[in-house]
Amino acid sequence: MTRRIRLDIAYEGTSFAGWQRQKNGLSVQQVIEESLAKITQEKVTLAGAGRTDSGVHAEGQIAHTIIHSPMPLPLLQKALNATLPETILIRSLRKVPDSFHARFGAKSKWYRYTIWNSNIRPLAERQRVRWVYQRLDLRAMRQAARMLQGRHDFKPFQSAGSRDVGSTTRNLFQLTIRKNGTILWIDAKADGFLYHMVRRISGLLIEIGKGKLPPEEARKILRGRSKFIVPSAPAQGLCLMRVSYR
Repeated sequence: MTRRIRLDIAYEGTSFAGWQRQKNGLSVQQVIEESLAKITQEKVTLAGAGRTDSGVHAEGQIAHTIIHSPMPLPLLQKALNATLPETILIRSLRKVPDSFHARFGAKSKWYRYTIWNSNIRPLAERQRVRWVYQRLDLRAMRQAARMLQGRHDFKPFQSAGSRDVGSTTRNLFQLTIRKNGTILWIDAKADGFLYHMVRRISGLLIEIGKGKLPPEEARKILRGRSKFIVPSAPAQGLCLMRVSYR
């Protein structure tokens, strides 16, 4: 019995070296693959919708794999969640057509960067937020965000040393900023993201919010007309919220 299954996954990335299996650290992919292999007694390889860096979280990571075990999927999901660490949760597990591919079938992704904007540091939330004690100018940040929306070459927001991904043009459908009390959310939705792109966009918006740069600098950076080196915001504030397939 051969089935292609889709896994909807949430995880707290603090203790992991990212999503993708690697030599020098424990990854989310490795932990799930090893649990699946132990339960099904077969070698299992996951294909994820996208990489997340060390310390980055996920509420809606998607992966797929092929299994031969006849175990009912509800039972398999229950067994997985019972064996996985508390920092990883399989939200759903379902059979999908052979044509489904978690990475190549993705049409858009939604990332959220969370900021704790208060002169008092966070406690319980500290591993999932970036603390900024200076008061942020939301109006300036939103003005800059509007300049970044749309289809552009986002190469200035790609980290140096990134792997070659071909075109660096992406369509940033939405870049919004909301605040509720001490929490500020930067939500970015696009057809794809370059390495560290969301963290660099967030880093720039924070600098603009602090008043260190005018909002117009965002357009200059995008067009390659600025000497400002865009900072990458810390990983712990970033979360992959959702991957959409249509």
